[in-house]
Amino acid sequence: MEHVRDVSALPKAHLHLHFTGSMRPATLLELADKYGVRLPDALTGAEPPKLRATDERGWFRFQRLYDTARSCLRAPEDIQRLVREAAEEDVKDGSGWLEIQVDPTSYAPLLGGLIPALEIILDAVDSASRETGLGMRVVVAANRMKHPLDARTLARLAVRYADRGVVGFGLSNDERRGMARDFDRAFAIAREGGLLAAPHGGELAGPSSVRDCLDDLHARRVGHGVRAAEDPRLLRRLAEKGITCEVCPASNVALGVYEKPEDVPLRVLYDAGVPMALGADDPLLFGSRLAAQYEIARRDHGFTDTELADLARQSIRGSAAPQSTQETLLRGVEDWLRP
Repeated sequence: MEHVRDVSALPKAHLHLHFTGSMRPATLLELADKYGVRLPDALTGAEPPKLRATDERGWFRFQRLYDTARSCLRAPEDIQRLVREAAEEDVKDGSGWLEIQVDPTSYAPLLGGLIPALEIILDAVDSASRETGLGMRVVVAANRMKHPLDARTLARLAVRYADRGVVGFGLSNDERRGMARDFDRAFAIAREGGLLAAPHGGELAGPSSVRDCLDDLHARRVGHGVRAAEDPRLLRRLAEKGITCEVCPASNVALGVYEKPEDVPLRVLYDAGVPMALGADDPLLFGSRLAAQYEIARRDHGFTDTELADLARQSIRGSAAPQSTQETLLRGVEDWLRP
């Protein structure tokens, strides 16, 4: 019988973590008290909120909770705290590299504007990385609910700060809204500036949204991508091109994409050779962090330690980490596997 190892000790990269959603519940309560923000009951309980976003009403409720939590981040010290604590949680879960995703326009009104907001975030990331030893960078994400011209502005800003810690450009929010091709120019700007393209697709919408990410936005990674499992031809394409899917099992179940953890098609993607990077998405709302996603793979999908190590390697290779960092983490994976 194979020795069962601690997944928290498995070196890995975390490529799908949203900024506000990374917050500790206790931190949210403290910040809400600090600023006199009245939190809905769903954000004050011991358990994560009951969510289901497969219909418009459910997505609106999820977004409203997220927006309420975000309203509690009002000062540079709040940003610094959030980033430092996110890094601490990742280190505890065995992450050696974190790419945290943020739309700075959401924080700009309270932080002095778009450029100051991004600089505050990047400074916080730099400080947290030095304090915790975690390699940490930023994926700037446009909101597909806003005008594509806004996305172009963000893409130009992201490229401008590529030497300050921005490594990728994303597209978040409900992928059932708007067309990916409306944002093609923004992604072209980002790619021409050397940033990795990592739009969301294939979670709330089906395989066609993943194809749109590939065809229209030339994605090198796809946020979620699990619905590709419904299209064998698309699976082959992802595998052949080495496109990493940032799969977030707990999030998929919490939002009602799948009924149970065992329904998430991890095994289908893995057996098809599609690279995966397991991610926590929004721990504040979904109740579990990075290591728990690997536990789901083990407990609900029968992944062996050897296969979990393979998932960790895929996350590392799919990251924007420097080659030296990748090599160090990959050696750590081999060490984890030793008896």
